[in-house]
Amino acid sequence: MYQPIEAIIEDVKQETSSIKTFILRPKSNFSFQTGQFIELTVPGLGEAPFTPSSDPAIKDRLDVTIMNVGTVTSALHGMGKGLKVGIRGPFGKGYPLDNFKGKDVLIVGGGVGLAPLRSLLYSLFSDINKFNKVVLRYGARTPDDIVYKELIPEWAKKDKVDIATTVDMGNPSWTGNVGLVTTILKEAPVDLNNAAVIVCGPPIMMKFVTLKLIELGFKPADIYLSMEKNMSCGLGKCGHCRIGKYHACKDGPVFSYEQLKDIYDIWD
Repeated sequence: MYQPIEAIIEDVKQETSSIKTFILRPKSNFSFQTGQFIELTVPGLGEAPFTPSSDPAIKDRLDVTIMNVGTVTSALHGMGKGLKVGIRGPFGKGYPLDNFKGKDVLIVGGGVGLAPLRSLLYSLFSDINKFNKVVLRYGARTPDDIVYKELIPEWAKKDKVDIATTVDMGNPSWTGNVGLVTTILKEAPVDLNNAAVIVCGPPIMMKFVTLKLIELGFKPADIYLSMEKNMSCGLGKCGHCRIGKYHACKDGPVFSYEQLKDIYDIWD
């Protein structure tokens, strides 16, 4: 848990102007559950937490989609094929897939928050007959900020999958919905009484999506949030990722809203 394993950057894909997906080849097979996170190390600089965006069934490769927002992420964005990084983990608890079986699964993502959700989608697709349907509602700031542009149309063709996207600000070539992701939730074809909802994105987006879901009638126990806090040690020892009585790194990062709804300022 304390010692990173070595991995080679096998490829880098530019998703948007500020987001890249790094395809990593670990020195030995690496297993994780969808929703768990890793600490990714830049040798000589430091590490930062990220949730893998690849299929958990693949053990010899790991995809991590990263936005350039800080010291470690900036260094990573400057790295290319053949360079070495470290992987520590996996940490935390993933998405409770067993709780979703036999239900409509509504997934709401914003911006780079679609990265952890891609891993979840792959897990759902591989066992799709155990779920009633998979409904994805995704929002980005502009059409240029949509991640996985080539993959989303492919996902939409799958059986029992319904996908709609929106952007805050359109452009002349955009023919889809313009508005916050909350504007495309009301018409989502899911059964309120038999649904699980998963939300991942920037804190302010998650806050207003959660409030909208409650307004629509979803139960707090059926809403699952991916709480990406400052998870430094990954083991619940440093205290940086405290959320009330919980540590995001070991008790989460996936929580039900029922667990968190009475805690002050969970969105900070």
